[in-house]
Amino acid sequence: MQMQMIENTLTFTNPFTQALPADPETENTRRQVQNALYSRVRPQPVAAPHLIAFSHEVAQQLGLSQEDITSPTFTQVFSGNKILSGMDPHATCYGGHQFGNWAGQLGDGRAINLGEVATDDGHLMLQLKGAGPTPYSRSADGLAVLRSSVREFLCSEAMYHLGIPTTRALSLIGTGEQVMRDVLYDGHPALEPGAVVCRVSSSFVRFGHFQMLAARNEIDLLRQFADYIIKTEFPHLRPANPQDGYVRFFNEVCERTADLMVHWMRVGFVHGVMNTDNMSIIGETIDYGPYGWLEDFDPNWTPNTTDAQHRRYRYAQQPAIGQWNLLQLANALAPLLDSPKPLETALTDYARYYERRWQEMMAQKLGLPAYDADLVTRLLNILPREEMDMTWCFRLLATVNPAQPDAWQHLNPAYYQGAPRQPDLIKSWQAWLGQYHQVLDQQGVSPEQRRDKMNAVNPKYVLRNYLAQLAIDAAEQGDYSRVNQTLEVLRHPYDEQPEHENYAAKRPEWARTRAGCSMLSCSS
Repeated sequence: MQMQMIENTLTFTNPFTQALPADPETENTRRQVQNALYSRVRPQPVAAPHLIAFSHEVAQQLGLSQEDITSPTFTQVFSGNKILSGMDPHATCYGGHQFGNWAGQLGDGRAINLGEVATDDGHLMLQLKGAGPTPYSRSADGLAVLRSSVREFLCSEAMYHLGIPTTRALSLIGTGEQVMRDVLYDGHPALEPGAVVCRVSSSFVRFGHFQMLAARNEIDLLRQFADYIIKTEFPHLRPANPQDGYVRFFNEVCERTADLMVHWMRVGFVHGVMNTDNMSIIGETIDYGPYGWLEDFDPNWTPNTTDAQHRRYRYAQQPAIGQWNLLQLANALAPLLDSPKPLETALTDYARYYERRWQEMMAQKLGLPAYDADLVTRLLNILPREEMDMTWCFRLLATVNPAQPDAWQHLNPAYYQGAPRQPDLIKSWQAWLGQYHQVLDQQGVSPEQRRDKMNAVNPKYVLRNYLAQLAIDAAEQGDYSRVNQTLEVLRHPYDEQPEHENYAAKRPEWARTRAGCSMLSCSS
């Protein structure tokens, strides 16, 4: 009965697999796949699936009731044990640049798309992450551990509630099985509990899908694929001709990518692995691995141990990497155009568009109607000088009275040492706050207006790595209450929530160097 209820709610239409060519090979063996966008493959059944957490909002968007979600059928379906009528499970083929180097074929190595469902406002693809091997798994097992799955589930939903474009997470399901992982890549693998996340987005297409087709010189398929993506994900473009459509499509991808970078910079989010295969064509945050939030305001920080030496994907570098990745997408689309000039223009426009949007964002973070370049530049020079928490700093700035001589002391709780230690840093704060007061007065901003405007864009609660780790530690002991409570707090990141002050606490000293709380590996 429950199976029928869920099947009646989820109507699968699957235009992706109906419109685009499939890999003719049906065996689930590792291989190079050519002249196809995907391979059909079924999830690997698991021993004892159990529901750990789910998103009420995503369930509602899909039309699923509380009864549907908590039924045994739901757990069986979204762990990969059962396939609903109309589903067309498949993994897609794509390539990509990893840390600046072309890696060739990559593909969905541990992600299996169950199929697309129609919704009231469009369509959504349901995808299981950690549901077993695919032809693109290379030497890996296609599984996911509870540790990384908790991080993916919580961060997907946290980003959404922060107002940042992102893939969503419907459910987090434990598998009842153990998975072998070497979390530190130090030759000491260990068994960990397994899990599966159901990710949701209108499209999981990445820059790398286009790159793979271009690299293999499959130009006719590249054109067919581009036309399909424009029709399904960018129907508002309504191009007069195909060439115009490709140019307008690329321009919009550039703008969406720039907007995404501005959002990341606004909240201090660092993705950690901005490879071209981790860049969404619709401008969403995708693939939550070794991510993190700036705590100590260090523009050169990266959460990724693999990137520790070169820091290619450090916080301050993310907008430039966005442009570099767009250049690789432009190279892939170039065979579809008579001239690459429009693509070159769009890449130049990306930098100008990003700068304008970043300035608007920084003005909002300070509660100002208009951007003040000197004020912002001086602030960004002050913040990294001693270990100061970014999230705390901007929340405290919203309530500081910059006209008071000792206003700088209001910011002391943002410092990890309790206060600035350098006398000249105190003088810098005094001078900056005096300038801030003048600018606020010149722009006619009242204290109440400033506070409300700043608190609407500067979150109080973000998914600090130590918070995720505490939820993971409890979950690995079979206690899922911390996962669910963390999710609930992160659903209201801009609210005060006095009953949850502990979730706003700065990184504790014990978390400074602990694995999972400071830097993380790509298996995180």
